[in-house]
Parts: sequence; C-alpha cells; structure tokens
Amino acid sequence: MTTHYEKFGGSAFFTSLTAAFYQRVAADDVLRPMYPDADLAEAERRLRMFLEQYWGGPTTYGEERGHPRLRMRHHSFAIDSIARDRWIEAMRAALTEQDLPPDDDMELWRYLLGSAYAMQNIMDDAPPEGAIDVTPSN
Repeated sequence: MTTHYEKFGGSAFFTSLTAAFYQRVAADDVLRPMYPDADLAEAERRLRMFLEQYWGGPTTYGEERGHPRLRMRHHSFAIDSIARDRWIEAMRAALTEQDLPPDDDMELWRYLLGSAYAMQNIMDDAPPEGAIDVTPSN
C-alpha cells in the first residue's frame, strides 16, 4: 500500500514544501519574531520531520522528539488570528508551489488548515454573523 508520504513525493516533496514555507516565514513581520533562533534551519527540519512522519514517512521526528504534543509545544507563543492567518497564507503559497494533483493538494491542505486553527491560543476572532450566542448568562 502506498503511503501519503510516497504519494506526495517523499522526502523531496516535504523538503521543498518546508523550505518554501520558511522562506516566507523569514520575511514575515508577524511570524519571524516567534522563532528565537537566528537561523530557521532547525525549525524547518522539525516541521519537515513532523510532516513526513504524520503522512507515513520516516519516524525520525518521534525518535528524536517523542510524541508531537503540538499544542503543548506551541503554548508559549502568542498565536492570535493574525499570526494564524499569516501562517495559513505562507503555507498555502508554499503548498501551491509544489503543484500536487488537486485531490492530494486538498487532502494535505485540509490537514494543514485544521492544524493552523488548532494552534491558535488567543481566541480573538469575532463570531460569524448569525452564530448562536454561547456566552454564559449569570
């Protein structure tokens, strides 16, 4: 059975995706300050290893870092809707550059988009118009 890792293009695909993403992070005035290291190479490597493992590739991420615990690893960063949306913009552009077949692109994008929302830890979005009011009443 072919894994998504293989289907997407293996190591070459994930290396290209994360390089394109971090090229954008380096130039972004909201995202770049979240990375304390002067060099983004290690952050790029960690994201690449994580994505490779998640999609059925090598398990290097888990061997080196243990369980991903993404929310815990990101809790010390103030991730509001602006940071989330900048991440989404940078990742969408990086993914588009990879030119995956549309179905593969959509599958990977759904995961990445969901992850971006899951990492947001400052809930500053306004509820959509017409949303049910779930504010507790006293």
